[in-house]
Amino acid sequence: MRSLYSYLALPIAILAHAPLQAAEITVAGGCFWCIEADYEKLDGVSEATSGFTGGTAENPTYKQVTAGGTGHYEAVRITYDPAKLSLTELYSFFFHSIDPTDADGQFCDRGDSYRSAIFVHSDEQQTAAESAKAQAERDLGRAIVTPIIPASTFYAADSYHQDYYKSDKLVITRFGPLAKKNAYKRYRSACGRDDRVDALWGPQAHKVGS
Repeated sequence: MRSLYSYLALPIAILAHAPLQAAEITVAGGCFWCIEADYEKLDGVSEATSGFTGGTAENPTYKQVTAGGTGHYEAVRITYDPAKLSLTELYSFFFHSIDPTDADGQFCDRGDSYRSAIFVHSDEQQTAAESAKAQAERDLGRAIVTPIIPASTFYAADSYHQDYYKSDKLVITRFGPLAKKNAYKRYRSACGRDDRVDALWGPQAHKVGS
């Protein structure tokens, strides 16, 4: 369960009906706000959509997923320009932006819904993901536990959770009313995400690999 924002309103999630496009990948790396924020900084990424995948519950809510029992991961579907970014680069960036040695969650967020994974939609994505994972293991010098899983239905989270990291909308937090983007910054810092990534990967943290 997310420790800092469990008190926030949790509107119902909606199913993403749009078909998968060739230039999309799906990954899970703990808090989907953080994955969304990291990827949308990359030149060549046009959109990152927060949602849920990998489980059995249909059209799950955020509250259901984070409570456990649905089998779903917090995940992000990333739309990108293949002329600017390759699959291997995108997957390499993913590994170097998380803690892929942690099988029980990510950073301060614990439990099945916060586990890391790559969800592949094609043989090409499978090959690229395996290549990036092997290279990340060599870079780190440790075993990586992040699985590579065949993709299943992706459910987009409700609008409340989209673009959270850059929204000016006010939310009520334990610190009082804050813009979502400022609440996000406090959460990310308190969760220790960037400190752990920097300690684990050093100069390779948050880098696009080839």
